[in-house]
Amino acid sequence: MTWHVAEEDLRAYARGELAAPLLWSADTHLAACAECRGLLAGVTDPVALDAAWERLDAELDAPRPGWFESLLTRVGIADHTARLLAATPVLRRSWLASVVFLLLATVGAVHTTESPTLFLALAPLLPLAGVALSYGPALDPTYEMAVVAPTHGFRLLMMIRTIAVLVAGLGLNGLATLALPGYGLRALAWLLPALALTGTGLALTPRLGPVLGPSLVGGAWVAVLLAAQTVQHTAADPLAPFTAAGQGIAGAVAALATGLLFLLRDRFDLFNGSAA
Repeated sequence: MTWHVAEEDLRAYARGELAAPLLWSADTHLAACAECRGLLAGVTDPVALDAAWERLDAELDAPRPGWFESLLTRVGIADHTARLLAATPVLRRSWLASVVFLLLATVGAVHTTESPTLFLALAPLLPLAGVALSYGPALDPTYEMAVVAPTHGFRLLMMIRTIAVLVAGLGLNGLATLALPGYGLRALAWLLPALALTGTGLALTPRLGPVLGPSLVGGAWVAVLLAAQTVQHTAADPLAPFTAAGQGIAGAVAALATGLLFLLRDRFDLFNGSAA
């Protein structure tokens, strides 16, 4: 081999300033020429070389984003927000598949019993459960990072995770509602209770934790339904929470819970999950 890369070209190569086509020739030649590789090592800044190796190690060790995270970044969501959403336990396929199966089974039961009560009773609990499972040390794989990250706790739980979970949960509930066209607007009587339960569960989270607070709200909802069933006149009558008066109360509770969330938003930064 009689041709070698000129020293000045090697220096430009080391600085990343060598332009094509000399760059292509130098790459090919260096792969086969130990002499030029030795000269290149002598003209390379060791500090810049160490920094380059560190960048390479960081790139190799960085986790590869999944399809969901990649989709979120493609639609314009920031990388760190997409990572938080992708790590949300209840946005994974296993949870969503379970919710779909449960809704399908409930819709099937409604067609069998010819009453939407079971669906209306269950649908508000699904978004509440999703929010309860989306944040906390026991279930969230990114919880420790979220606690020490410079991210407002209210923004993490409410603005990012809760909205995403609500969109997924309410969307699936809405699709299930389309399978009950015979009940008209009555099939949407779950919506206001769902917002009321979720908002109340979130308002209790700073004091009781992301699991206990929503669990108590869910238990209270079941108790209200059982109490309403005891005063139901006939099986064909809607339960009290699904009447016009009940819907009005649910809307008022949802509005009150939203106001409380706004007032208590700073307390989410003090919550460390110990109540979970």
